[in-house]
Amino acid sequence: MISLKTVSLPSIATFALLGAVALAVSSCSDEKKAETKEVVRPVKVVEIAKAGDIRSLDYSGSVKARVEMNLGFRVAGKITDRRVNIGDRVKPGDLLARIDPTDYELAVKTAEANLAAAEKGVATADLAHNRAQQLFDKSVTAKSQLEQAALSYDQAVSTRDATASSLDQAKNQVAYTELKADQTGIVTAISADTGAVVSAGTPVATVALDGEKEVQIAVPENDIAAFKPGKTVTASFWSDNRLVLDGKVREVSGSADSQSRTFSVRVSLPKDERVLLGMTATVEAMADGTNPHVSIPLSALAEKDGKKIVWVVDRNGDTVHAREIKVADFTNDGVNVAEGLQTGDLVVAAGTQFMTENLKVKLPEQQSAQADSGDVVR
Repeated sequence: MISLKTVSLPSIATFALLGAVALAVSSCSDEKKAETKEVVRPVKVVEIAKAGDIRSLDYSGSVKARVEMNLGFRVAGKITDRRVNIGDRVKPGDLLARIDPTDYELAVKTAEANLAAAEKGVATADLAHNRAQQLFDKSVTAKSQLEQAALSYDQAVSTRDATASSLDQAKNQVAYTELKADQTGIVTAISADTGAVVSAGTPVATVALDGEKEVQIAVPENDIAAFKPGKTVTASFWSDNRLVLDGKVREVSGSADSQSRTFSVRVSLPKDERVLLGMTATVEAMADGTNPHVSIPLSALAEKDGKKIVWVVDRNGDTVHAREIKVADFTNDGVNVAEGLQTGDLVVAAGTQFMTENLKVKLPEQQSAQADSGDVVR
């Protein structure tokens, strides 16, 4: 007798359960693949160029005479006459201005009268001395009277000499009422005019002497070290682009101006008839970069564990790594870095908050290549 084994067929519910399990396993596998897929972040970078060892410094100034004299009267008084104007050429002995000499002429007359009286005093003392000498020789008077007469004569002579000196001084003061040029030059400024009452030494006219010309510039304190006396610089002139002269730094101010906080620098120029006083010139000097810095955008600067860092891209593995840097200073254009970066380094310029160590990144040129091939960067 044949025994039949009963085989039960799976139900529809069983097939549905198996399908759901298979779908769940497939879904988990896809999620695991998505999680294990490497993240590649596109970044914007800047390449560190070589810091310049030499930089050019340009400052504008005006042409001045090496020597400018502020001329004034040696006595006080009221100006009654002015003979020159700005731009006039003068030579030694030319009259520039005159003040009222009345009081000084009266002083001369007084000194002359005093001198005449002193001369009379000398003559009187001389007669008394001679008379005393005669009487002493005849043994009529004592020697003490002769000595007294001699002293009176010496005193009269001294008084006369002092009065004569006062007369010479009064005559000099009359001469000082005329302001005359000492050397050849050109009048560049008038500080007092007719009718003004000036004291002794008050500048009335400024005369720029003929001879060597200079350019005066104002240099801020951060660049003054580049201008040492004797340094060769180049001077160009706005009036003629073809006029370029080699000059030398002659003088550097010992202190900064109290208002502008700049140092006055004078640059001597070679003799050239085309260079005129008052012309605008630009002085160019080359400054040695003893401490060259590299500059990066402010957005590239980050902080990690209290230290200033930047994210540098490894060209071989296309990964980023944190590198500590030393900041020199901040500027309007970014950050000057003193240490930590080298020529050719690729620094992440934006999105530093998303960077992690060894994060895979995509450089701009790689992004462009992928876009050209039809891939979409997400």
